[in-house]
Amino acid sequence: MLGVASSTQPTYYGFTGHLLINLSGMTKGFTFTPANVDERDVVPEITESIHGLLGADKGSIRSELNLYLYEQGINLQTPYRRNMQDSRPKSAIRRLMTARRSIETVIGQLSERFNIQKVRGRDLWHVHHRFIRKILAHNFSFILNKQLGNSPLQFDLLLKS
Repeated sequence: MLGVASSTQPTYYGFTGHLLINLSGMTKGFTFTPANVDERDVVPEITESIHGLLGADKGSIRSELNLYLYEQGINLQTPYRRNMQDSRPKSAIRRLMTARRSIETVIGQLSERFNIQKVRGRDLWHVHHRFIRKILAHNFSFILNKQLGNSPLQFDLLLKS
């Protein structure tokens, strides 16, 4: 969304970030869209280079999306809504929930440590590149922690090293 404030006339951009994170917590793909775009419409764009299992939240439930991803060699797994029957084994659901905790950790770090929800710029180019730099800083911290033998997502350990 693009808008103009009435008092000083600056332009602002409202967007939603979409992340593709591997099981260890490293960001492997991302995009951002205007805030009014449905997240299910973005999934094909950020999953072009993956195959196998893809975990997502309940907002990604759509039969057409499942079929499209299946044809691409991607098995989309989401928690089911309350009114849906879940016949999957409990162990599979536990693995999905464990992966979801990693995703929430990464999102929390991007929000708290890198302040990703406030990316300011005078134009879309600057907003986009500031967003990219925050993702890169997160991945750099991840790799640095791994090189030091620390748990990759415990960034507090970097300050003690």
